[in-house]
Amino acid sequence: MAALAGPGAGTPGSGARDLFAEGLLEFLRPAARQLDSHVHAVRESQVELREHIDNLATELCRINEDQKVALDLDPYVKKLLNARRRVVLVNNILQNAQERLRRLNHNVAKETARRKATLEASGGYPQGSPSK
Repeated sequence: MAALAGPGAGTPGSGARDLFAEGLLEFLRPAARQLDSHVHAVRESQVELREHIDNLATELCRINEDQKVALDLDPYVKKLLNARRRVVLVNNILQNAQERLRRLNHNVAKETARRKATLEASGGYPQGSPSK
């Protein structure tokens, strides 16, 4: 019958370990959310920067075409396009990191809910507990 209750359900200290794990998850959740919001803000900033770089490169090309005196702005345009490429690369890295963080946050919430349900079912979690 104890095998149906789940791994470690009848072992001494499992309730304390579960409470510690739940406390640790609750402790880390705000940091994960804050990191997610910062990553989101950086991604928005990167998109804005990319748009400014595109506009500046377009303007430099236009100026270069309109100049009567031959100014070679091509190296500057190439530098801007290289910077834009790096911004896009960093934005992709941030997007992947944000997605991993979102999945981690989701798994933490799911695990916390599972542990609370297990603790409540085993009677090891008082109904009036402040962490509810």
